[in-house]
Amino acid sequence: MLAHSHYADIAVSLSDRVGVIEMRRPPDNFFDRALIIQLRDAFETFDRDEECRALVLCAEGKNFCAGANFAADGRATEGGVVRRQQAGSTNLYKEAVRLFRIGKPVVGAIQGAAVGGGLGLALVPDFRVTCAEGRFCANFTRLGTHPGFGLTVTLPRLIGTQAAEMMFYTGDRIPGDQAVRMGLADLLVPLAEVRSAAIALATRIAQSAPLAVKATRATMRRGLADAVEAATDHEFVEQDWLFRTDDFREGVRAMAARTLPDFKAR
Repeated sequence: MLAHSHYADIAVSLSDRVGVIEMRRPPDNFFDRALIIQLRDAFETFDRDEECRALVLCAEGKNFCAGANFAADGRATEGGVVRRQQAGSTNLYKEAVRLFRIGKPVVGAIQGAAVGGGLGLALVPDFRVTCAEGRFCANFTRLGTHPGFGLTVTLPRLIGTQAAEMMFYTGDRIPGDQAVRMGLADLLVPLAEVRSAAIALATRIAQSAPLAVKATRATMRRGLADAVEAATDHEFVEQDWLFRTDDFREGVRAMAARTLPDFKAR
């Protein structure tokens, strides 16, 4: 596992039966299909590794994942969440669904922002460790588009439909302490301890009987990956037409300018 030096944007390590996968696109760790493919490969390789019993997903830099990197002209760049030419079996979501299909538990270390698709990535793990500086945000409608990355399934599953709709419709940023109170995250620690606390939690999980943990997890998450796959198929369709609207271009413009968008419903 540790011989995988070909990764361009992630680093992997294994210690005390805990595999650590670190995104390395600081400071914001914007994601694209290339990054998701690397994460998918690392997840699946650790899942086959008998020496690994739990995973930690973490990130280098200020933010866990600030989502997509949008150009000022309103089109998704190479860092964008979905590009229309990636339709069908090659689109980013097809790769992302595979993150949900591994059998071993995952702990997320969430510092700074987990925004948009970055929030979707933060909800792949079974548990999340965060800090007061953590910010969880489903900002899709503030950009003029539809939630993606399976969030229409994973977010209400964690915090309930009502709270999820509030996050979707307002685009509000949820700080780390509030995220823990509402069930969006599980542990609140000082910023400097986010990763070590996530590794400590994964280590405790790895000390349990691995076959029993895997079987219990499969029961608890039964149908989740299939539901996420169905959701991403629908989310992709909705995002595809919304990406062509004037409102989406206005949302991206306003985000870049840090101003309130003036949407026209067209």
